[in-house]
Amino acid sequence: MGQHKKNQHSGFTLIEILIGMAIGLILSLVIYNVLSTFEKQKRATTGSSDAQTNGAIALYNIQRDAQMAGFGLPVYGVNTSPYNCPIGTTIDHDYAAGTPAINLSPIVITDGGAAGSDVISIHYGDTMSGGVAVSMLAGTATNVAQVNTNIGCAVNDTALIVQEIAGVLSCNLTRVTALQSIPDRITLASTTNVAVGSDVACLGTWNEVQYAVASISNSTQLTRTGAIAVVAGVPTPNAAAVPIVPDVVNIQAQYGVSATPGSNVVTQWVDATGIWGAAITASNRNRIKAVHVAVIARNGSLENSNVTSACSSTSAANPTGLCAWQGVPVGGTITVASPAPAIDLSADANWRRYRYRVYDTIIPIRNIIWSWTTVK
Repeated sequence: MGQHKKNQHSGFTLIEILIGMAIGLILSLVIYNVLSTFEKQKRATTGSSDAQTNGAIALYNIQRDAQMAGFGLPVYGVNTSPYNCPIGTTIDHDYAAGTPAINLSPIVITDGGAAGSDVISIHYGDTMSGGVAVSMLAGTATNVAQVNTNIGCAVNDTALIVQEIAGVLSCNLTRVTALQSIPDRITLASTTNVAVGSDVACLGTWNEVQYAVASISNSTQLTRTGAIAVVAGVPTPNAAAVPIVPDVVNIQAQYGVSATPGSNVVTQWVDATGIWGAAITASNRNRIKAVHVAVIARNGSLENSNVTSACSSTSAANPTGLCAWQGVPVGGTITVASPAPAIDLSADANWRRYRYRVYDTIIPIRNIIWSWTTVK
């Protein structure tokens, strides 16, 4: 029998322990790198999904209101079409002295300049009569119009009064202050054009819905004005901007215009500048048949390096980078060169380190129904 060894111990040596720790550290680093890569991919995927959702919702909201542009305007004859009314025919729509009055133009784009976001203002009514006009009858006096029917009108409605005198169209926007039956009468806040032979149409609440981009609570958001609230019994549009969609950083829009007011064929896309901006005439307003809108939404995750580049071209087909849409060159479907609007986000020094989604659509304007009857 062999000799038994006393005090014999088993275990790991110091070298074995160090080797095990080294292996464990390597495995921990591998797991950390895998988790870090996965988390980055997750943030990118989630952020892109959020940008996609936000962009789609923003464009849907704009499109929904733009499709209502001009609703409530009456269908008159060629000479008394509301689209022949002067641009200066306006009304204080929100009872607020600090906000500008609005006019009859169904849609107005305010150009944001070289490095700004455009603002889209949409005008429409909510009349139950759908734009039916009635003539003022004999017996009209001062600001009280006797008509064959005042059905479809309501107190506080916006009323459009149109009268043609010696080939000159005179228009006025005012408010309905009272109604009377048997005989049917409409009392108006103004005496302008309240005369036998004038036409009057109740437009309901003639409202302005405005879409813009604003920085709110450290987030760039799409805002909307124009919600209707009842104040002291009066339906009143709200001029305050309400944020509705986050991470929308820019809006770009152009008018689709026809060669003449009497044509509904878009021949050119133009920015809202020059003759299509503040100096627009009624005749040119009647050439606007559609709008092209692009909404730019951003992934909120800031990348470690640049991931977005500027648009390669605003006039060529198949451009690369951050573009609103491809321009239409001469010889394309549109007969006149129509470069797309440029997207400039350089106000943010880190703009290239974000990922963006651009959604665009073309929206026909409701005023096609009426403006085709304007003087050609």
